[in-house]
Amino acid sequence: MTGDPAPEDNQLAEPRIEMVDPHTAQRWIERGEAMLVDVREPQEFAMEHIAGAESVPLSAFDPARLPAAPDKRMLLMCASGVRCGMAALVLLRAGHTNVYRMAGGLMAWKSSGGAVVRGR
Repeated sequence: MTGDPAPEDNQLAEPRIEMVDPHTAQRWIERGEAMLVDVREPQEFAMEHIAGAESVPLSAFDPARLPAAPDKRMLLMCASGVRCGMAALVLLRAGHTNVYRMAGGLMAWKSSGGAVVRGR
């Protein structure tokens, strides 16, 4: 007996960031399975955004400011998919698990036929 944990003891899921395509993101949103967090800046969000998205700009990103939604996936998005990666790392460091990013951001969403809310 070496004292090493049994293989099944190591089966705990490690926190991770997963990329999802816009079609998967749209399905999750339509089914109410995801909370969509848009990390673009307020002026970008005001110009156009996905209906139902929560605006939490990266420039002031604080995991404590995110609305509570324990029964939903945390799905981050930005314009092209870069800034949401930075926000995802902040979330992981704050103890969140299974964080999702929308691949390609709003540009990919629109290219795949996803609807947006324009201007205010």
